[in-house]
Amino acid sequence: MKKFLSFFVMILSANLLLAQPGGFWGPRSETVQVWPDGAPNAFTYDSSADPQGEKYKDALLEIYPARNPNGYCVLVCPGGGYAMLSMTHEGRDIKDWLNARGFTCCMLQYRMPRGHHDVPLSDVQQSMRIIRGREDLGITHIGVMGFSAGGHLASTAATHYVDAATRPDFQILVYPVITFEKPYTHNGSVYGLLGENPSQEMLDLYSNQKHVTSDTPPAFILAASDDWLVPVKNSLMYYEALIENKVSVSMHIYPTGGHGFGWGDNYIYKSEWSAELERWLNTVVIR
Repeated sequence: MKKFLSFFVMILSANLLLAQPGGFWGPRSETVQVWPDGAPNAFTYDSSADPQGEKYKDALLEIYPARNPNGYCVLVCPGGGYAMLSMTHEGRDIKDWLNARGFTCCMLQYRMPRGHHDVPLSDVQQSMRIIRGREDLGITHIGVMGFSAGGHLASTAATHYVDAATRPDFQILVYPVITFEKPYTHNGSVYGLLGENPSQEMLDLYSNQKHVTSDTPPAFILAASDDWLVPVKNSLMYYEALIENKVSVSMHIYPTGGHGFGWGDNYIYKSEWSAELERWLNTVVIR
């Protein structure tokens, strides 16, 4: 009789789990088109001369809900110099860590601008509108996270929003490109976003340290002193602008690491910076 009752309880529990959204394995991930009816600023890529542009010609949003959601979402923007995307170590690899802490993780495959500077930002802003409009996700707060050029895109979203729906609630920037001013900028990102010979007006527009205000969302910044590709001065300039405008910011600069370590476990300071990020999320972001 006891064996029968135990078996019955096990079957009942399994059925209850399966009846929940996502079933036994938890909430289901999904991929949605950011512009299902076509982007207003769409343009044509040359598939033969520009395979990376063709590969990412459609903006896609990968949604990974948490099993026990806390109402917060992190929208991740991988790096790649606005020329390609590092979708794994600067994207999907972080989803399990975020999900385990109650955060819904959304990873954005944004379009390559090829000089059409408004394209990536419009993809981010539309993604935030989609996430906020999905009642089934139960999202109350959205933050942006970006690596390298994705960090530039995330900081652009944090400083160039147009309304409440497109304003991130927080920002996480990992070895970000911030300024388009020489000698500290990353020339590849400038070329990828603005094309050849951009005007000073455009360089100023996307030097995001110049657009911080008191309403800029709180920031977590991570960089390495020996970054050989995107000088750490980018992070310092943004930090100083945030401080000047009395915006909450936590910055962590480690002596080594170079550029591009992403969420990789081989980074010597991975445990330290992930612990700092978790502490910041729990004390500054979640209130």
